[in-house]
Order: sequence, then C-alpha cells, then structure tokens
Amino acid sequence: MSVDPMAYEAQFFGFTPQTFLLRVYIAFQDHLFEVMQAVEQVILKKLEGIPDSEISPVQIRKCTESFLCSMKGHFDNLFGKMEQLILQSVLCIPPNILLPEDKCQETHPFNEEKFHLLKKEIEALQEKYKVELCTEQALLAELEEQKIVKTKLKETLTFFDELENIGRDRGTSDFRESLVSLVQSCRKLQNIRDNVEKQSKRLETQQFLNSEKRKQ
Repeated sequence: MSVDPMAYEAQFFGFTPQTFLLRVYIAFQDHLFEVMQAVEQVILKKLEGIPDSEISPVQIRKCTESFLCSMKGHFDNLFGKMEQLILQSVLCIPPNILLPEDKCQETHPFNEEKFHLLKKEIEALQEKYKVELCTEQALLAELEEQKIVKTKLKETLTFFDELENIGRDRGTSDFRESLVSLVQSCRKLQNIRDNVEKQSKRLETQQFLNSEKRKQ
C-alpha cells in the first residue's frame, strides 16, 4: 500500500484512497476464500459418488490450499499494479486543481511573509483582549465598590432621617443646629478627656519620682 497520506484527496472524498483500496483488497480476498471453500465442497460431494476413490479429503484440502496460495500470489501482483494505477490516475487530485473551499487561495495566495504578519496580528489582538479583560474586571470591581458605598450612603441618610425625626419628636426645630451642638459637645468632652489623661500622667510621674526619692 502507498505511504503517501494523500490528505487533499481525503479532504475531497471524505476518506483516504488507501483506505478505500484496502477495503477493496480485503473484499476480494474474502470472496476468493469463499469461492475456494465452495469449490472444495463441490469436489468432496463429487468424490462421495465415486466408489473406491484413492483421493482423500486431506489431499483435496492440500490441493485447495496450494491453489489458493497460487491464486493469492497472482492476485497480490495484479492488485499492486491496479493500486498504483488507481492512486495515480483515478483517486488523485492534480496539483493545479483547487477544491471549492480552497478557491480563496487563488486571490489570497499563501506565503511566509503574510503568515508572520498574520501571526503578529493575532498576538496583538490577544494582548489587546487581555488588556480589555483586565479593564473589564477592574470596572466590575469598581462597580461593586460603588454598590457598597451606595448602600452605606443610604444607611447613613436613613440614620440622619431617624435622628431628625427624633429631634422633631423632642421639640428640636432645626436638625442642623442640633447636630452642630452635638458636635461641639463631643469636642468639649474630648478636650475634657484629654485634660484628664494629661493630669493622670502627671500624677503618675510625680508618684514615681516620690517613690524613687524615698528609696534613696
């Protein structure tokens, strides 16, 4: 059998020419074996009708096998020539013929320079896609952050609305003034806390110094 893959022919026919010829070869062989078996059976039946025949079934089998080997040798020789003829003249697409799906090669012939340019263009598109993908992920992350901030803002506004309602219930007319007053009170408390902490540190330092003097 031919070792040429004949890929272009396989694209057109849907099967490789070598596979087709192999199946034909196997079919011929099977048919030859079946014919020889039938001939052998006919000879054996004929011998049964001949009394005192010196030919035994074993001899007939040996003769049949010998004839089969001879026929197979002739068949292989003829099939090899037929295979070469079919592969070269029947199941072969000439090099100047293009299949319909490859007609674009006539207007856009392939060359190595165009291949490298196309490869670079594909690489550039891949890099651009990666950048756009990263940008999309960053925008999605920012959108999630904005959703979180929006939720917190709504909670803060709700909190201020509740404070304003509480102020109204307690007779406070202006919520902003109440908030300013609350902030000032917080600052005063913070100053008082700072002064207390300073005084506490001074007392602790004074006590430490006094204890050191006593030890001396």
